[in-house]
Amino acid sequence: MRNGVQAQVPVLYVADADAARGFYELFGYTEQRSGGDGGSRWCHLQCGDLTLLLAAVKPRLVTVELPLLVYLYVDDLAATTDRLTSAGHLVEPVGHPAHAPGGECRTTDPDGNTVLYGQRRAVPTQARGDAEARFSLIREAAEAVARRDGAPARCQIGSPRGEPCPEPAEVKLADSWGDTVWGCLAHADEALLNARGAFLATEDVMGLAGFLAARRPQPDVAAP
Repeated sequence: MRNGVQAQVPVLYVADADAARGFYELFGYTEQRSGGDGGSRWCHLQCGDLTLLLAAVKPRLVTVELPLLVYLYVDDLAATTDRLTSAGHLVEPVGHPAHAPGGECRTTDPDGNTVLYGQRRAVPTQARGDAEARFSLIREAAEAVARRDGAPARCQIGSPRGEPCPEPAEVKLADSWGDTVWGCLAHADEALLNARGAFLATEDVMGLAGFLAARRPQPDVAAP
């Protein structure tokens, strides 16, 4: 068997290596080494196991039609967006596509390349910052489960690609067909939004039976 690829290094040709480095540092990249002579410069960036080489070379070794499109997955969409906007970059929310249930945004780097970035994991609506003061029924249900210690160890919903979720199960969902599943807050919130007929299934004493019983008129008790 032949050996496969051991590593890959994406290369971006840029007009100004320093400006490009500053932009991609907002995504968590840091400079590992740089060099160059005359009118040519290069900068090697790294973020975890990921690498990116910025090359300000004249003339360019490869001629490509610009602008390019770069896609980055980030661990915190909101924090990344805050860093970009604070640095003066325009950011446009795109939505919550299947490949980025945690959200997706669009911006441009200093060379005009389109940069899309998304978050693989969905987040509860309350965590997106648009409803911090709003009562959260799903969070209340999770707190009730925690008080009873009645949830399984891990979320049973998982990612859209079938990968298991390492987060603890916090709430139980059900539907009118009788199916049930335990999920973490993020995946339970996603299921409630996308699964038709899904609802929170609690085993609290104030469930549907208790709710209905409390609404029925109570018989008058004659005084002794």
